[in-house]
Amino acid sequence: MLMRSAMVLSLLLAGGCRPADGTAVSAEQREWIQLFNGTDLSDWSIKFAKHDLDDNFNNTFRVANGVLRVIYDDWTGFDGEFGHIFYREPYSHYIVAAEYRFVGEQVTGAGSNLGWARRNNGLMLHSQSASSMGRDQDFPISVEVQLLGGLGEGPRSTANLCTPGTHVVMDGNLVTDHCINSSSQTYDGDQWVRVEVLVLGDSLIKHIVSGDTVLTYAQPQIGGGVVGNFDPAVFQDGKLLGEGYIALQAETAPIEFRKVELLNLVGCMEQGSPNYRSYYVKGDVAACR
Repeated sequence: MLMRSAMVLSLLLAGGCRPADGTAVSAEQREWIQLFNGTDLSDWSIKFAKHDLDDNFNNTFRVANGVLRVIYDDWTGFDGEFGHIFYREPYSHYIVAAEYRFVGEQVTGAGSNLGWARRNNGLMLHSQSASSMGRDQDFPISVEVQLLGGLGEGPRSTANLCTPGTHVVMDGNLVTDHCINSSSQTYDGDQWVRVEVLVLGDSLIKHIVSGDTVLTYAQPQIGGGVVGNFDPAVFQDGKLLGEGYIALQAETAPIEFRKVELLNLVGCMEQGSPNYRSYYVKGDVAACR
């Protein structure tokens, strides 16, 4: 089932419209959910380290001209206040896509000890909820699709993997390195980039940039470090992560998102039902009613 699902979805992501069983899949059948509605942040929760839930510290997350912005023009310094904005509900099997670009310079005061964070933010997947984070917690326990902008200084891939409080399996081996580079090209300047991620529960995850698969791994699970001040009850070492929240990161670099959308792969798999979609990979009987 997993092999067939991965093959079908690879065809869809690559632009093919015919799954392995020969059934035509039209673009109209792919019902993308717009996580970012282009107007406001009403479907999102915000959590900054050292601040209470939904304190949008220094008005960092905001919407202007139909774009979700992470902006630091109201900041005068930085003291570890990493931020994240979480979509309202969790998902397990899906394709999530983000179209982003880096703009401007890193927040004042961060460059001296956070040079690695220049044009660096993330798309957090299978994350714990915003409400379960400790007040001083820096990063959510999650799998991070690291979004990097080129610095004009040579190769710098995007859609890398980072693992705050997690591990993954690659080629049958448990990977405990915090970050793994993808095979993507470098995107210098302020150009828009589309990153897609295929997530199949706690089995398979693929990073796709501009239509090319650049990183693949499996079995995301809780483990390791690189997260501080978390609630120990949340950190269940070795627990596979089959679902979780989706979050965008504010890691000291200004960034804009013009689209954050999701294709849910869980739904009615009973052929003949009006709610049936051929691209679903996990059945939900209730969705057939």
